[in-house]
Amino acid sequence: MSLKIRMYLLLSILFAIIYAVFSMIGAYFGVANFYFYILLSLGMMAIQYMIGPKLVEWSMRVKYVGKNEYPELHRVVESLAARAGIPVPRVGIAEMSLPNAFAFGRGLGDGRVCVTTGIMGLLSQEELAAVLGHEISHIKNRDVLTITLLSVIPMILYRIAWHFLWYGGDRRREGGGNTAVIGIAAFLFYFLTNILVLYGSRIREYFADKGSVELGNKPSALASALYKLVYGAARMDREKIKDVEGMKAFFANDPSRAQSEIKELRYLDLDKSGTIDTAELDQLRRKNVTLGFGDKLMEVLSTHPNMLKRIKRLSEYGA
Repeated sequence: MSLKIRMYLLLSILFAIIYAVFSMIGAYFGVANFYFYILLSLGMMAIQYMIGPKLVEWSMRVKYVGKNEYPELHRVVESLAARAGIPVPRVGIAEMSLPNAFAFGRGLGDGRVCVTTGIMGLLSQEELAAVLGHEISHIKNRDVLTITLLSVIPMILYRIAWHFLWYGGDRRREGGGNTAVIGIAAFLFYFLTNILVLYGSRIREYFADKGSVELGNKPSALASALYKLVYGAARMDREKIKDVEGMKAFFANDPSRAQSEIKELRYLDLDKSGTIDTAELDQLRRKNVTLGFGDKLMEVLSTHPNMLKRIKRLSEYGA
């Protein structure tokens, strides 16, 4: 309920902001009845709702696979879906070497869970089940659709700001600077709404981690899997990571932050085994984790929580 309340509150705030911006534009153009613009924004969200899954499939090069091709992967997904009490999602493989997993879809009956080819040989069976539990929890929480709809609002405001700041020259001369004011206001609202969307994206990751544990996965298994995903992404060529930059909010972790995160996480693997076990996670639970100003700023501007804080939260679930 806490996640739903926060997401609904975010939706309300973002709709209030975009309504305020549209009202400013309507007043500037002398439009008294502004329902047209509200319907226009809702129409854009409806389009995003309809074509969103196809865009993800195309961007991630997803190929759906049957039980005969990947029987163990299907078995784990079916088992987790049964525990979560949701319909079994479609299972897909994304042809990319970056190790990761993601979930998307329009709702419970349209869920899709995908893993990349790069993750298959990297994680143990227990770790892969923990990551899939995280993705199944995203579908169960219905946060995939919510974050998709939320992300449309900053995009609309950015387009409005761009139009009034760069293409409103004639109107700016006629309106005595009102056009520039609207453009600047829209840009400031774009920045604010983008921060709010990023906040929503981060909190849903915490809830998905907790959901994976509630589905029966060990906190240490998910922590170890996240550690390996960070390590795997840190070894990737930067150009390959840039190719999926626009889709990183769907991933289990943010691959673009892997280089900085691996420095923070190295000391967690006390026995240098390449994994994080229960004893190592318990050691982290007993420590205080504090972030510097730079790390806090990076987290505010990121789609995912700081990884050290995130694994620290997992250690508390283990206790």
